Amino acid sequence: MKIQLINPNTSAAITARLAEVARDLLHPGNQLLAVTNGAGPSSIESHYDEALCLPGLLQAIRDGEREGAEGHVIACFGDPGLLAAREVARYPVIGMAEAAMHLAAWLATGFSIVTTLSRTKVIARHLVERYGFAQHCRGIHAVNIPVLALDGQPQGLQSLMHAACLEALERDESAAIVLGCAGMSHLAEPLSQALGVPVIDGVGAGLKMVELLGELKLSTSKRGDLDYPLAKPYTGFLQGFAWTERLPPKPRFAD
Repeated sequence: MKIQLINPNTSAAITARLAEVARDLLHPGNQLLAVTNGAGPSSIESHYDEALCLPGLLQAIRDGEREGAEGHVIACFGDPGLLAAREVARYPVIGMAEAAMHLAAWLATGFSIVTTLSRTKVIARHLVERYGFAQHCRGIHAVNIPVLALDGQPQGLQSLMHAACLEALERDESAAIVLGCAGMSHLAEPLSQALGVPVIDGVGAGLKMVELLGELKLSTSKRGDLDYPLAKPYTGFLQGFAWTERLPPKPRFAD
């Protein structure tokens, strides 16, 4: 099974770090296709960034399936364009935030989210409410480090994250941590060991969910609103995004 890991920002360095963590999690024989968005912002830290990453993200979904991808993970905690991606994809598309929250709710009755900038807490709260985890999520916290600065001082970042997670657990009286940025993925295991609670990386969670759906030969329903987009003309610089493809109604998973 070939799984596409899509970094919706344009930072190839972030994609490389994500791929390094992700390859260690895949079942033997499964293949990772790590892709950096070809158009958009260098990091995603606002509603504006999310909106402008979408054309490149959706193009990556379509290109990935032409290259044989049988599942996709959107590696940004805002889960940008998730429903649109599910419309254009033949195979499952999982957003890292949704995946992480599901796992956290399975492992604890209450979890806290620790993310990057304070301004992104509102975006995370919107997702919590949309996904139905308002009763499970007891708090959202920020370390106020920009996404592109996460790789600057690895040891210092781990210490800062440890302190922030510990404070979140105590203040929220929660029992699990959800990491609110794909760039924090490599910290999940060491933080979990240090804190003694589940610390959940949504990228890894999303990958494992895609593998499971593939093994069960399940994919997104194409009945109703997540059917392929309607054919219609687009104008201006989005002209090339008009839907003209004819795709089979059901995915054909590899054995």
